[in-house]
Amino acid sequence: MSDEVAKAQAANPTQDTIFGKILRKEIPCDFIYEDDKCVAFHDISAQAPTHFLVIPRKPISQLSLASEEDEALLGHLMLVGKKVAAQLGLDDGFRVVINDGKDGAQSVYHLHLHFLGGRQMRWPPG
Repeated sequence: MSDEVAKAQAANPTQDTIFGKILRKEIPCDFIYEDDKCVAFHDISAQAPTHFLVIPRKPISQLSLASEEDEALLGHLMLVGKKVAAQLGLDDGFRVVINDGKDGAQSVYHLHLHFLGGRQMRWPPG
């Protein structure tokens, strides 16, 4: 079992998350993008030459628990990721990953989009 899968198996969806602490500025973080709806920053456990996260300020714990009222926010997260990917030079493409729940290897229960690039991605992913 990988470390990430082990973390997902042990994760507690009801706990405060590292992303909440980052958003409240309790943990320092250098944002590469910030607006009133979301932030983006480099993943500290990068799985590709370029690996950044986009997280909403609204604490949605899982994509599967998002509501209809989150529709515009979810689209905004994707467009912000696209913009940041272009700024970081991912002109040849990138992958977007959202882990959802224990079986999806979600270890932090605050919705976050992984953008990975800078190398050829493999298929199937996992």
